Amino acid sequence: MSNDLAPRPSAAVPTPADGDNRYKAVQAKLDALGRALDDAGLGLEELLRSVRKNAKRAEDAARDVANAELDPKFVELTSNVGVALGGAGVQVKKLYETAQETADLTHETRRTHSRLYGALDDIRSNRRERTPKPGFFNR
Repeated sequence: MSNDLAPRPSAAVPTPADGDNRYKAVQAKLDALGRALDDAGLGLEELLRSVRKNAKRAEDAARDVANAELDPKFVELTSNVGVALGGAGVQVKKLYETAQETADLTHETRRTHSRLYGALDDIRSNRRERTPKPGFFNR
């Protein structure tokens, strides 16, 4: 069944939280995080559609079980599955919205970081002379 919940191989590889705070390293980490969040958003969107579809199928099955005049406990159990899936759908939607918001903020942070430090990195990268590391003057 294609709706089985199983881990899928991800193209996103976790970026180590190292002490490399050079401009290009930070840009790469923000880019990787943004792409991972975008991918997660797509997966959550797919999961939300699936949960909603299955909730509707459970509601339809509960109605069919009731119309078949089966034991009321089966109607109630089938209906409970639909309700539970509906509740799960609400939570998946919240998680999706949070992932989207976080992705948007990550992309915005990357642009802001580039605007603030990109020119400085260009200057430092194109010099023949060595310059102090970032934070040197903050000591």
